[in-house]
Amino acid sequence: MILSEFSKYLQQHNQDLMTGKTTAAKLLCEWIRLVIYKNPKNNVDKIVHREIMLAENKSGDFLIVGKSESGRVLVNALNNFALSYENYIMSKWLSDKKPHHFTNYPDKNN
Repeated sequence: MILSEFSKYLQQHNQDLMTGKTTAAKLLCEWIRLVIYKNPKNNVDKIVHREIMLAENKSGDFLIVGKSESGRVLVNALNNFALSYENYIMSKWLSDKKPHHFTNYPDKNN
């Protein structure tokens, strides 16, 4: 249920991931920030409020910490999901690429 909500948020930002404007880890931080800074309206919001703490500094660095053992498991699952989703997006982007797309010298054989 929580991964599903986070997945929807990631899908809304596919283009930013594909163009390199952001990373899935940054999107995880943004999503947690959005959930934590609003009043909990559903079970996902309530669980995130209860189980996860977000610390940020003025430079934009962040730390996501579980408040309990179940919170740590949740943070780990969210982080693994974010990384896996980023790998999935990258593999989709790479699927139609050829080796010559990554060199300065065009391959005459395509």
